[in-house]
Amino acid sequence: MKRKKLVFGSLGIIIVALIVIMIMAKTSSSDQNTERTVTVEKGTIVEKALAVGTIQPQNEIQVKSKISGVVSKIYAEPGTFVRQGDPIIEIQPDPTPLELAEAKRNVELAEVEMENLARDMERNRQLRDRGLISEREFEELQKRYNDATIRLQMRSEHLQLLESGRVTIGDTKIESQIKAPITGFILEKMVDIGDPVVPLTSFQAGTALMTMAAMDNLIFKGNVDEIDVGKLEEGMPVEIKVGALPDAEVKGTLSLISLKAHRQDNATVFPVEIAIDDNPTVTLRAGYSANADVIITRKEDILVIPERVVTFKNGEMFIDIPDGTGGRRQVQIKTGLSDAINIEVKEGLSEGDIVLEKPPQRLTVR
Repeated sequence: MKRKKLVFGSLGIIIVALIVIMIMAKTSSSDQNTERTVTVEKGTIVEKALAVGTIQPQNEIQVKSKISGVVSKIYAEPGTFVRQGDPIIEIQPDPTPLELAEAKRNVELAEVEMENLARDMERNRQLRDRGLISEREFEELQKRYNDATIRLQMRSEHLQLLESGRVTIGDTKIESQIKAPITGFILEKMVDIGDPVVPLTSFQAGTALMTMAAMDNLIFKGNVDEIDVGKLEEGMPVEIKVGALPDAEVKGTLSLISLKAHRQDNATVFPVEIAIDDNPTVTLRAGYSANADVIITRKEDILVIPERVVTFKNGEMFIDIPDGTGGRRQVQIKTGLSDAINIEVKEGLSEGDIVLEKPPQRLTVR
C-alpha cells in the first residue's frame, strides 16, 4: 500500500512539472513572437554644438603698487564691492638702512649746494650792478641755482616718500594707500599683511596685490571641437548649463569665434566667447564650470522617430512596418534633421504610424 502511494505521488509531481514547463515554453514563445514597436510622433529636434568652459568677467584687472614696501593694511577682502577711488590696501615704505641714509645725505648735499650758490648769486648780483661781470655770466649762475633748487626738491620728495609713503608733486598725490581703479568686486587677494611689494615701473611688472572685476558683464569662455566650428556663426543663441546651478536657465549669444585653433587633450579645438544675458534670478560667480549648447538649427512640430530604427543602405533610408500578417515590410523614407537620437521624417510616414524596432541580433557560438 505504501509502495502504491509513493508511485502515485511521484507521478503527480512529474505531471505538475510537465505542466509548468509547457506553460513557461508557451509564454517564452509568445514573448519571442511579440515585436517591439515605436509610434511616429511630432516633436522638436535641435542641432547644436557643445562648448566646454567657464564663466568669467569680461574685464578682470590686477591691482598693483607704484611704491615699494610691505603691506600694512588691507581694507577690502575677496567678495567685497568697492567703488572707484575707495582705499583697498596700504603699503608701508620699508627702505633699507643704506637707502634711507643715502637719501638723507643727498638732501644735505643739495642743501649745502644751494647755500653756496645763494651766496654766489648775491655776490655776482652786486658785481653785475657795478658792471664788473656780464649779464650772460650772471644768467649762467642763475641757471645753476635753479637746477640746484629742483635737485633739492626731488631729493626731499624722495626722502619724504621713503619715510612716510606720501608726497605731493605738483597737482599729483603719491601715497601709500592703493585705491580701487574701477567700481566692482574684489575677486582675489594675492598678498597678506607683512608681505613685501615690488613697485610697478617701466622695467618690471610689479607685485600683483588683488584682482578686480565688474561682475555685471560676465561672459562664457570655452572651446568647441573643430568638427562643429564650421557650422557656427556669431550671433547664434546659446543655452548654458552651469554645473553648480543645475536648475538655472542661463542664455547667451555667441559673440566671438577664434580664428586660430589649439591642441587640448590630443584634440583640435577653437576658443569661443559667449555674452551672457542678464538674469536677475541667478547669481553667477567667476570660475563656474559650464557647458554651452550653441543652437545651430531648431525645428519644432515635425514628425520624428528614433534614429535607431532607421536602416541606411546605399545612401537611402528604410524602416520596417507590420505587414498585417505578423511579419514585417520594409519602407523607404526621406529624413531631415537629426540630433543623433531622433531623426526628422519628411516623407514615407504619417503621425501615429507604427514602426518596428530592428530585430535583435543573435550571437552565434561556434
